[in-house]
Amino acid sequence: MPADALTLIVGDEELLVERAVGEVIAAARKEDPETEVIELTPGGLEPGRLAELTSPSLFGGGKVLVLRSAQDLGKDLIAEVVAYAERPAEDVALVAVHPGGAKGKALVDGLTKAGARKVQCSKITKAAERLAFVRAEVRRCGGTIGEDAARSLVEAVGSDLRELAAACSQLVADTGGKINDEAVARYYRGRAEVSGFTVADKAVEGKLSEALEQLRWALATGVSPVLIVSALAQGIRGLAKVGGAPRGARGAGLAKELGMPPWKIERLQRQLRGWSAEGVAQALTAVAEADAQVKGGATDPAYALEKAVARIVAARGAR
Repeated sequence: MPADALTLIVGDEELLVERAVGEVIAAARKEDPETEVIELTPGGLEPGRLAELTSPSLFGGGKVLVLRSAQDLGKDLIAEVVAYAERPAEDVALVAVHPGGAKGKALVDGLTKAGARKVQCSKITKAAERLAFVRAEVRRCGGTIGEDAARSLVEAVGSDLRELAAACSQLVADTGGKINDEAVARYYRGRAEVSGFTVADKAVEGKLSEALEQLRWALATGVSPVLIVSALAQGIRGLAKVGGAPRGARGAGLAKELGMPPWKIERLQRQLRGWSAEGVAQALTAVAEADAQVKGGATDPAYALEKAVARIVAARGAR
């Protein structure tokens, strides 16, 4: 067989499902470029149709049958597909796509028992899984990306895997493959979240010149001062929450206590080095004053933000 005779794809993450289907088709066509691909849906699969499609052809040639929405098959059709799976045709690759769940589970069980190769394509819902996807996607495209840059990209682009995959491909193509925070910020400077949080990260890490550079660049590209203040506030409040957490709390317990994902806690713990409780309090005051100023209390919001960033960096070493 040019491809697995039976493939069961379970899950509803569209990008991963399409890739899994595409891999079967590519494997079949690598052996036989003339392989025919036939898309099937429960509504168009009447009894006997599967037997007709899988019977030997007078003209030869392989086939890939892609059965979509397999959960909607009726009992009789499920029985027909499972019976076929027990003795699959030699020149046919059957791919059944099922979203998971209880509906149509008899088909999943039947194909699994028949030895189908199972591909899991469940929705990616956790932040850590999206980070892993981004890093794997960049490697898939021939590049490398650091963990912080991957987080920045997720924050900029969002949770949609198609958009993340497209962003990874673009960055690898345009940067030569080595992707860092600066590259992500440069290509996604229209995203206020990236710009604001980049300023905040540089400030809490004590990197004054870099924080001011990012601040001026963000303002020049149209990011609202209010959004930048919000990012600064979130950064400092995060330090306060992690710094004030119970000493014995760790892992999932700490994440639950603070209401933050573990990766964010780890990042804030790294950023806390060099900070004291007094310094965090001073930084919170600086952010509160900047917030009032950019919302109408100052004639020059840019200057107010620069002053706030400088005060945050200075507060980092306060004892």
